[in-house]
Amino acid sequence: MIVAGLGFSSSATCASLRAAFDMASRGQRVEALATVVSKDDHAALAAFAKATGLPLHFIPTGDLTGQRTLSCSARSRATYGTGSVAEASALAAAGYGARLISPRHISDDRLATCAVAIGGHT
Repeated sequence: MIVAGLGFSSSATCASLRAAFDMASRGQRVEALATVVSKDDHAALAAFAKATGLPLHFIPTGDLTGQRTLSCSARSRATYGTGSVAEASALAAAGYGARLISPRHISDDRLATCAVAIGGHT
């Protein structure tokens, strides 16, 4: 499975998410979206998921901490115990043996990030 992981600020818009997603997923056939469970009530995320028609997976915070990310945000590390919520979410949702095929990309407004991972059994 190919999963786009999203990390974003509470002030991110649907356009922010789309911009990061478009950069990270270029050339990939993304099958699902993923982010940390604490973002489950974010209106822009719900609108973006609906617009893409992709299933959205919410990852427990504890499942992010064990993921090895290429990027490192001090804020993500302090809040979620991982260098990148986008990368860790994509890896966790893609499953055992997953690897990043697109590292974290940041929207121009710097409110959203997206990374893409592929599962090890695809």
